[in-house]
Amino acid sequence: MKIQKDTVVTLRYKVADAATNRLLDDSRDPMVYLHGGYGNTFPKIEAALEGKETGFQATLHLKPEDAFGERDEALMRTISKADFPPGVKVGGQLEGRDDQGQPQVFNVVKIKGPEVILDGNHPLAGKSLKFSLSVTGVRMATAEEIAHRHVHGEHGHHH
Repeated sequence: MKIQKDTVVTLRYKVADAATNRLLDDSRDPMVYLHGGYGNTFPKIEAALEGKETGFQATLHLKPEDAFGERDEALMRTISKADFPPGVKVGGQLEGRDDQGQPQVFNVVKIKGPEVILDGNHPLAGKSLKFSLSVTGVRMATAEEIAHRHVHGEHGHHH
């Protein structure tokens, strides 16, 4: 079966930093997504997989704007260690609010004396990435999956 709108695609992937070739993510579990512009994966990945079948393999180079976006220095925060929950360490995450009051996840990047430095950017923002993909399955999506705009069941979303 060919990958087209409203098919469920299962793939294995590896993500490397395109500049250094350092492996950043090696999928232990396959990625399963609803194909067809539902925002479940990057548009460049969907475009590369359109019309392909199980067994297709590709390596894609995505610029920051095609992946996790450019870094936004406005998403950096410095807070007082006194306002910081106990037990959170460098590398940990906190949920806060962005400048518009929307929920935002911040990564703890540094603890310096009485200050804690937080970064609201995705850890891979600003990086060009190399995705190695291997399609391991393609099936038609169910009516419920299409209505909900994501995959249900095995490796997908559970209610």
